[in-house]
Amino acid sequence: MTQPGFWDNAERAQTVVQKKKLCFQVVDPIDRLLRLVEDGMVLVELGQDDAAAVEADLAQVEAQIHDGIERLEFQLMLGGEHDHRNAILTLQPGAGGIDASDWAEMMLRMYVKWAAKHDYEVEETDFQKAEEAGIKNATIVVKGPYAYGRLKAEQGVHRLVRISPFDGQGRRQTSFASVEVVPELDDDLAVDIRKEDLKVDTFRSSGAGGQHVNKTESAIRITHIPTGIVVACQAERSQHKNRDSAMRTLRSKLYQLELAKREAELAKFYGDRGSISWGNQIRSYVLQPYQMCKDLRTDVETSDVQGVLDGDLDPFIEGYLKQRKEEAKR
Repeated sequence: MTQPGFWDNAERAQTVVQKKKLCFQVVDPIDRLLRLVEDGMVLVELGQDDAAAVEADLAQVEAQIHDGIERLEFQLMLGGEHDHRNAILTLQPGAGGIDASDWAEMMLRMYVKWAAKHDYEVEETDFQKAEEAGIKNATIVVKGPYAYGRLKAEQGVHRLVRISPFDGQGRRQTSFASVEVVPELDDDLAVDIRKEDLKVDTFRSSGAGGQHVNKTESAIRITHIPTGIVVACQAERSQHKNRDSAMRTLRSKLYQLELAKREAELAKFYGDRGSISWGNQIRSYVLQPYQMCKDLRTDVETSDVQGVLDGDLDPFIEGYLKQRKEEAKR
């Protein structure tokens, strides 16, 4: 990275930087754990003369070693073929009217805050504002080591129960939103996409970017006719760049779809996901008449719902990954 000309090719340089981050994320926890073990051995030697003098320090190092081992065990759960990749996350409101659209936007903020806690970069590639409040749909790319490995735990329908801010009578409302997560794949990955299977539409962007994007039809929407998959991108001013981004998302979704077919799990992704409504949720967020967030797959729950909405998702993600690991052993 310090060699002359390294940054001349920005795209290639960014790829190298991402690979470096990935390597450090694997190696650093091991190095930290080894240093703690060495510190512990030194304290044990010192304690041979005066055990009481090192007791508190030794207990602290022991706790840190235990925490480090847990982190390494969690890292081992991220061993899927694409777990190390960036994640493409799409949110869509379901049953619940205006509240559902608002709930989908609340979830978007939740994932952006979670990404910030993990020092991940977030790129918004599509954002369709709903007419009254919230969003029609949104797609973001969460960039960083093992983003997909973690966020794949979030795929499914999420249910919110609260006093509706849009109900003049202050009644309780249940609303739903869905999360779809696929890994962002390399451009050189072989996925058969025929031009005749694509319907490409251009439109004026409604997202960020100032007046320029609103005056030109730079946004792209691509429909894959055989599967009905629709992707869109309006993040860039250039129609060419938006098309490239949309094609990467489409390639990722088609690849994931093919994997699901191959594993006889198509229902998990597209074919039988069910409606975004009652009976299909993976997690419930209850704000009224009590405070609770519970994952219905793992039974992980907390009363700190606001903390969850502020991005504290790791207990649910770790619970899901641990469950998958145990299921794989059976």
